[in-house]
Amino acid sequence: KHCASIFDCDEKTLNHVMNTVKLISNHYKENCGFSGINLINNNGASAEQAIEHLHIHIIPRVENDNIYVFPKFQGAKYSLEENLEKLKIN
Repeated sequence: KHCASIFDCDEKTLNHVMNTVKLISNHYKENCGFSGINLINNNGASAEQAIEHLHIHIIPRVENDNIYVFPKFQGAKYSLEENLEKLKIN
């Protein structure tokens, strides 16, 4: 089933996707010698989604592999309290 992003993906399909991600991730850890994974999923142009379908990058990791997935955080634009209010789900 095609979904452009997580925003239009129904719960059943998303559950299947995440179950598959878990299956692959466990295989990497249990059978391939990796000790961790990064999951990357971009949704929407502002999040740098370049391909118009739901997909998750599974990046297998080992200690001291010198792969840096996250950029250095330059500080928050809004205070913690402002962000807390914006992020609340009513």
